[in-house]
Amino acid sequence: MPAEQIHLVRHGEVFNPQGVLYGRLPGYGLSDLGRRMARAAADDLVSRKREIGALVSSPLQRTQQSAEPIAAAFGLEASLDDRVIEPENHFEGKRMRGRDGALRDVRNWTYLVNPWEPSWGEPFRSIVTRMLHAMDDAWNSTDAGDAVIVSHQLPIWTVHRRLAGRSLAHDPRRRRCALSSITTFERRGAQFVEVGYRDPAAGLGVHATDVGAV
Repeated sequence: MPAEQIHLVRHGEVFNPQGVLYGRLPGYGLSDLGRRMARAAADDLVSRKREIGALVSSPLQRTQQSAEPIAAAFGLEASLDDRVIEPENHFEGKRMRGRDGALRDVRNWTYLVNPWEPSWGEPFRSIVTRMLHAMDDAWNSTDAGDAVIVSHQLPIWTVHRRLAGRSLAHDPRRRRCALSSITTFERRGAQFVEVGYRDPAAGLGVHATDVGAV
């Protein structure tokens, strides 16, 4: 039979001393704090005393590293899935905040004309479609237990909004998807239904820097 629950886990804090929006850029792995946050997520999953039968990760370095303590805890190897990757973004490699921030440069304003799409990156509809297909496959990939997908803030949040029946367009500042948080779903008929959200690294998160997504 397929999985019983599916958990979408966000990666931990990234080592990003320049404070840029790193997106899909290579070389952005977890900070020491981020590794502690990832372990907190793994510990939370262990504390639930549920079997984990499948582990999937975005191919980016920070998500693979965040999947490592989960893999170790449950004796699994993470399979990589491009469908759960961070969306493409025009502002990759740029600082978004401060006097030299990308939003102050008039040459970038053309990418801000339609925040409902959004015009600066992959359309929300595309993100949620690929995520739901990946969730379907992960759900059916195990004969017992739960499935875990380690992904990124925006992909997880678009899934939340779609399944909650809300518009995919939103204010990025109001996302409920903290570093190393866990959003949990069950299957009810043909559709996933969100059944829980936990922030096991909240105590660590107060010291974290989170500027990698828009």
